[in-house]
Amino acid sequence: MNTALAARDLGLDLQKTPNLSDAVTRKRLSHAAIEAFFQIVENWDLNNDDAMGLLGGVSHGRYYGLKKTRKGILTQDELTRISFLIGIFKGLNILFAPKLADQWMSLANSNPMFHGTPPLASLIEGGLPAMLQLRRLLDSRRGGR
Repeated sequence: MNTALAARDLGLDLQKTPNLSDAVTRKRLSHAAIEAFFQIVENWDLNNDDAMGLLGGVSHGRYYGLKKTRKGILTQDELTRISFLIGIFKGLNILFAPKLADQWMSLANSNPMFHGTPPLASLIEGGLPAMLQLRRLLDSRRGGR
């Protein structure tokens, strides 16, 4: 499915940023975001604590509720984090073969931005700014925007 059709199916206008402070918009986007997030968690073989960290340190109850039902309305912060993770996932899969793309987040990395640690640790510790920085790095490496 192409991006324009997928966006239209979700009720998105690709010419403007969705208003994530609007509860109706968050409700409309949440199910797809939750599904995408848990697919990434599975592909990257993340443990629950790391997955919770990527969502901003959500509580066990919140995380396990989302994991079990795959339903709920995400916060603006959670949607933003998942959006970055989707972009990171996409970038890794463009740059690397599937196996390396899925392992890359957990491998020690010599890039100065990671200080020799796996990118996953950097994202959990650094939050949204680290996610944005990694997304930009991957986009630049693949010749993106």
